[in-house]
This record gives sequence, structure tokens and C-alpha cells, in this order.
Amino acid sequence: MREILGRRRKLLFRRGGRSALLGAALQCATEWQWPVLPGVGLRSGGRQPAGARLGLGERPAPRCNCPDPDCVVPGAHPFDPGLLAATTDARMLRWWWTNRPDAPLVLATGGRAPCAVSLPAVAGARALAALDHFGVRLGPVVATPTRWSLLVSPYDLAELGELLHSQDWVPSSLRFHGEGGYVVLPPSPVGAGQVRWERPPASPKLSTRPPLSTSFERGDPHAQGGPPSSAAPWLPKVATIVDALVTASTSTPDGGSRLAY
Repeated sequence: MREILGRRRKLLFRRGGRSALLGAALQCATEWQWPVLPGVGLRSGGRQPAGARLGLGERPAPRCNCPDPDCVVPGAHPFDPGLLAATTDARMLRWWWTNRPDAPLVLATGGRAPCAVSLPAVAGARALAALDHFGVRLGPVVATPTRWSLLVSPYDLAELGELLHSQDWVPSSLRFHGEGGYVVLPPSPVGAGQVRWERPPASPKLSTRPPLSTSFERGDPHAQGGPPSSAAPWLPKVATIVDALVTASTSTPDGGSRLAY
């Protein structure tokens, strides 16, 4: 009887279309060795105003499931469990997402895991166009309607500090996700909208190395980066892209001084 109920539960889980998040979590953790955990998620919708139910007026903004009523990144951050709980243990991931199948997928950045640089979406699109123009190879790019995050190989504070010190000005809209940070990964639902891949992860075996561009290199012979293991997606070094991101953020209206979520 227990076996039958267990099969029914798994079947309903698949029919509900909710297995994509667990599948993505297992791929990150077991295939790529990226430590992940469930995000706080969005609060279940309460009673909507009559006008919203009839399609009149705007729908209420999504609310975060955390205790902060004014949370500026609803659903898109760790809470319980906290960030230190991030793991590559498949059994733990299955337990988490079986109990919370809609929970966003959060990558704990830094250490041996990827780091990231994020910026407003408009500036992100401009930066990618510039990097493509110069033939700079990119790694995975995570996108929400408001922000894009470029995953890069792990960096430390000393390396990042040296890169930023050489800049005339670093826009406050740029965010650097290193040790102790996090990035929400697809296909997570968050308050800003659905998280998706603007550039999906590519196997290091499927692509060839393009010519180096001196425009965004800083003379580092290893600046194009690489994966921490043969199974993980290829990642560039932060030195490869930081100039383009600073330039794009500085030249984009409302992209240089305001932190847009």
C-alpha cells in the first residue's frame, strides 16, 4: 500500500510540471558539483481585489515568503534553510524539493563553485553585444526581466579588488557575487518574473576557443578561463568581461547609479 501511494505521489509530482526545478537542482549538484539550495519562494496568493479577479486593473505584486513585508527581491534569496546549507547531496535536494516543489533554485557562489557578476537587463544586453562583437567567449548567462547575471570562474577578493581599482568608476548597479553570495538559477519563479537562461550552459567539449580580444583582456594569457572539472559548463574569468560590463552599465540610462532589481 505504501509503495502504491509513493508511486501516486511521484506521478502527481511529474504531472504537475514541477519536476523541472528538482531536475535542474540535481544536474547542478551531481553533474557539475555546484552547491545549491532552495530559495525562500513566493507567498501563496491571498484574496485578490474584485477588479483584479475580473481582469480590471493591475494584479497585486508578488510577495516574498520571508518575514520582511518590504522585501526588494521577493522569492529570490535564501532564508530557511540558510545559505550555508547549500549542498551537492542528491538525497538532501530530493527531500527539499519534494516538500517544496516550487522553491526557487539558488546557487551558492564562490569557493569551488562559479562566481557571478550581475547588472540591469538593459546594460546586460548591451554588454553581451559588445563581447560578442569582439569574439569573447561567454559562459552561462542567467536572466530575469530586470537583471542579468554572467557566471564566471571562481575569483577571490584580492583579484576582484585589483580589477576594480584600475577602473575610473564602477557603477553601483554592478553586483559581484563571490564567496558568501548567491545567484538564483533557472527555471525558478521569483517576484521579478521567471528566471531563464539568456545563454545556456555549454559543455566544454562542444565548443572551441575563439580568438582572444585585447579589448577586454588586461594581458592575462589565461583570461579566457575554463571549467573547474571536465563535466561542468565552461566559465570565463572575470577579467575577461569586467571592462565590458562597466562600460555598458555606465553608458546605459538608469544603469549606472541605481541598483535595479
